[in-house]
Amino acid sequence: MQQLNDKVAVVTGGTAGIGKGIATAFVAEGASVVVNGRNAEAGEKTLAELDAGDRATFVAGDVKLLDDVEALVAAAVERYGRVDVLVNNAGGASGLGPAIWELPDEVWHDTIAWNLTSTFWATRAVLRHMVPRKSGRIINISSIEGKHGKAVLSPYVAAKHGINGFTKSVAQEVGTLGITVNSICPGLVITDVIMRSGPKTAEGMGLTFEGLIELFTAESAIKRPNTVEEVAAVATLLASDAAAGITGAVYSVDGGTAAY
Repeated sequence: MQQLNDKVAVVTGGTAGIGKGIATAFVAEGASVVVNGRNAEAGEKTLAELDAGDRATFVAGDVKLLDDVEALVAAAVERYGRVDVLVNNAGGASGLGPAIWELPDEVWHDTIAWNLTSTFWATRAVLRHMVPRKSGRIINISSIEGKHGKAVLSPYVAAKHGINGFTKSVAQEVGTLGITVNSICPGLVITDVIMRSGPKTAEGMGLTFEGLIELFTAESAIKRPNTVEEVAAVATLLASDAAAGITGAVYSVDGGTAAY
């Protein structure tokens, strides 16, 4: 039997990168998936690639907007009757720098909203459906930056640390209700976003793109980036019935980079 047979999952930021990889893995394991993203064209392309028929739906929306987040969950419930799994994947950083004493307020607020506030909103929305049913899985995609600091990336680092703390706290609140809450901290993963932004970032640091990859994987045990599929495999486990005893955990998928 497939690990997620008959499960209903919502994946925010699911039209590219890690989110798309998780949606693909979930469909392959038998789940129905509601994919969220801001770009309708990318959403339709994702549905075509998933090729899952009625088991895949795209709902456009910006997770930085409360109304859009609540509409996403409502659409999933209307379409499939419930939400068994939520993957809070949407998020990111606007780039490296500037130094904290030069950081504009809008960069800070935007980064926190995109990563942390969106996770809170979506979690609250699905728990209103999961709690009465006493069943559910919530998976928050954090980052290796949720475990240590990095210069000129403080808003992103703060948001990802916040996600890990939020994960642990919510897990304690719903632990007796059949609901688990965990987070995944990927290291460097070569996604389409990295392929677009990486060369410019590398140039700003006086490096080639290959040099940038080498720099960011130098402290890992495997000395290479992780893959989308490696992150999706952990998400699939945490979404499954086999993970009923795992909650409040922060899983690194970083090739052994983090010290804990």
